Amino acid sequence: MEEFYLKEETYKIIGLCMEVHKILGKGHSENIYADALEYEFKCNSIPYEREKKYNIEYKDIILPRYYFSDFTVFGTIILELKAIEKLSNSEIKQTLNYLAASKNKIGLLINFGEDSLNYKRVIL
Repeated sequence: MEEFYLKEETYKIIGLCMEVHKILGKGHSENIYADALEYEFKCNSIPYEREKKYNIEYKDIILPRYYFSDFTVFGTIILELKAIEKLSNSEIKQTLNYLAASKNKIGLLINFGEDSLNYKRVIL
């Protein structure tokens, strides 16, 4: 089996997302999935921050706009949730922007809007 950065942590997150999707199915808003996932993180003692703010640096200043990740999990994984028909390059680019702003190396892009849970590991 392939070895990759934060393998165990990402598998735990994906497993909990699968549990949420199995119970709720598709068709809800992102916030509903986020609430259910937050419950799972608490029940499984997984450290997380919800809607963590990340400043955007430009040259020697901090821009007035900023990003909020849906979750930052284990202090190092950006977790972006979607509830859309199909993931596109736009969502991957968004996750890459969050990774750049956070200076984290790995993100998980999770889509609850399909018949089966769809996810992508995004690496900066």
